[in-house]
Amino acid sequence: MIQSLSIKNYALIDQLSVDFGAGFTVITGETGAGKSIILGALGLLLGQRADMESIKDKSQKSVIEGHFDLSKFQLVDFFKTQDLDFDTHTIIRRELLASGKSRAFVNDTPVNLQVLNALGVHLIDIHSQGQQSAVNTTAFKFELIDLIAGNQELLSAYRSSFTAYKEANKALETLKEAQAAAHKEFDYNKFLLSELQELQLDKLDEAAIDQEYETLSNVERIQELLGGVLQALSAEDVGASVGLAAANQQLQQLAKVSPLFKEAAERMLSLQIELEDLESHLFEQQEQIESDPERLASLEEITRSLYDLKRKHAATTVEELIAKRHELEQLVTLVEDQSDQLKAAQQKLQAAKTTMDSYADQLFKARKAVIPQVCETVNKQLQMLEMPAANFVVAQEVAAPNNYGHENLSFLFSANKGIAPGPLQKIASGGELSRVMLALKALMAKHTNLATLIFDEIDTGVSGEVANRIADIMQQMSRSMQLVSITHLPQVAAKGNHHFKVYKRDTDMGVSTQMKALTQEERVVEIAQMLGGQQLSETALNHAKELMN
Repeated sequence: MIQSLSIKNYALIDQLSVDFGAGFTVITGETGAGKSIILGALGLLLGQRADMESIKDKSQKSVIEGHFDLSKFQLVDFFKTQDLDFDTHTIIRRELLASGKSRAFVNDTPVNLQVLNALGVHLIDIHSQGQQSAVNTTAFKFELIDLIAGNQELLSAYRSSFTAYKEANKALETLKEAQAAAHKEFDYNKFLLSELQELQLDKLDEAAIDQEYETLSNVERIQELLGGVLQALSAEDVGASVGLAAANQQLQQLAKVSPLFKEAAERMLSLQIELEDLESHLFEQQEQIESDPERLASLEEITRSLYDLKRKHAATTVEELIAKRHELEQLVTLVEDQSDQLKAAQQKLQAAKTTMDSYADQLFKARKAVIPQVCETVNKQLQMLEMPAANFVVAQEVAAPNNYGHENLSFLFSANKGIAPGPLQKIASGGELSRVMLALKALMAKHTNLATLIFDEIDTGVSGEVANRIADIMQQMSRSMQLVSITHLPQVAAKGNHHFKVYKRDTDMGVSTQMKALTQEERVVEIAQMLGGQQLSETALNHAKELMN
C-alpha cells in the first residue's frame, strides 16, 4: 500500500505532502482543482513518461516521492532479479530536471522506466471512466478467471511447456533448413572433406616438416660447409681443437705455479670440453645427413598440398584446416544421418506438444468450471447497481496455442432484456463499463491481495441508489485492500475512512494546488456542499451526517 506521497515543483503544485492510511480513502474537490495533477505525479512513480513542461519553476528540479509498504506482497524475487535492495518500506523517487532529463530511484538505486513500470504494476492500479480499455485486454480476462480458478501454478507449468514446445519447433525448422542447404552442397563438401582427411592433419608438425624439407633440399651444400667446419676444428697441428688442447695444457701447469691463474685454467678446461662435445656432435650430423630423393619428394608433395589447402580454405595454419575439416564433417554427417536426426527432433517436438496439450486441457477445464460462478457473481453485483437486466457473459473458445493456453476469452454484455450479449467494449456505455469494472474488481479483491486500487471518478454520471450501492461495494472492497476513490458523489465520500480535499489557493507566486486531510467537522461541511452547493443549509448538514453514520 502507498503510505505517503510528496510532490515538489510539479504543475500547479509548489510543495505537497500527504500520508495515506489503510482501508478506504476518498479525495474530493471542485473540477479543475488539480486532482488530475496528483494522479499525474503518481503516474510518474509508476513509470509513465515525463512531460518536462510540468516543471513549475524551471530553475529547480521537480521531485515526486512515494513511500510504500510491501509487507503483503511477494516481491523479494523481483527486487533480486533487478539487483535492487528489498525493504518492506520501499521509497520510489522521480526527478524531472530543467535540462530535459529524468531520473528514477528505488530505495536510492537508479532504475530505468521499464523497471519502474514493472514494479508499479504490483503497487497501484488506476482506473478512470476514460480508461476502461484494460477490461478488454487478454491479460485482464485471463487474470480474472485464473484468479478465481486458482490456476497460478498450472498456468506457470503450461507456460514452461509452451516455451519448450516453441523451442523444439524452432529447432526442428532450423534442422530442416540446415539439412536442405547441406544436401545441395553434399557432393562438393564430401570431396573437400576427403582432401583434408587424406593429409592426416592431426599428425602433421608443420615446423618439423619445413625444417626437414630445407635440410634435404640442401644436402650437398650442408656437407660442404660442415666439412669445412670440421677441418678447421680438427686439422692436425693447425686445428682449433689441437691449439686449444695445447693452450689448456700450458694453462693448467701455470695454475699449479700460481693460484692467480686457477680460474682461467678452469674456464679453459671448460672451453676444451665444450669444443670437443661440439666437434663430436658435428661429426654425428655429418654421418646422418645424406641425400634421400624419395623422402624429399614426399615432403615436397606434403608441402604443396598444405599450401593448396590453405589457399583453398583461406587458412593460415594447420589448426584452421582441422577446424574446417570438423565443420565439413558435421555438414556431411548432417546429410548422411539426416533421417535419424530429423526423427529425433520430431519426437522431441511431439513430446513437448503432448505435455503442453495436457496442461492446456487442464486449464481449459478449470476455467470452464468457474466461468458460470464468475458470471453469476458479476450479474448479481450489476443488479445491485441498478442494472436489473444486465447480462455479463464470459465466452470461452478453442484457439491456437498462446501464452494462456489453447483458448481465447471474450467478455460479452447486454444491458437490456431480449438483446443478445455482444462485445463488452462495444456495447457498454461509459457508466455501464465503470460498473462492470467495479463488479469485476470487487470479485478479484475477495481472492487475492490486489495492488492499491485508485478509482478516478468512475462514478461520474450516476446518482441516487446506484451511488449508494457503489459506495457500499467500495467500502466492502476496502476491508481487504487499500482503495482510493476520487469522487464527486457525496454517498461515496461519506463512506471513506480517510477524506482529503484538493483545492486551489492564490499565493504570491500565483495559483497553487493544495491537498489536506479533513477533520470530522470539515468532512460534514464538504459532503454537505457536495449535496447542496456552497450555500450550506441545516438540511444539507443533517443529510451529510446521516450519510456518514
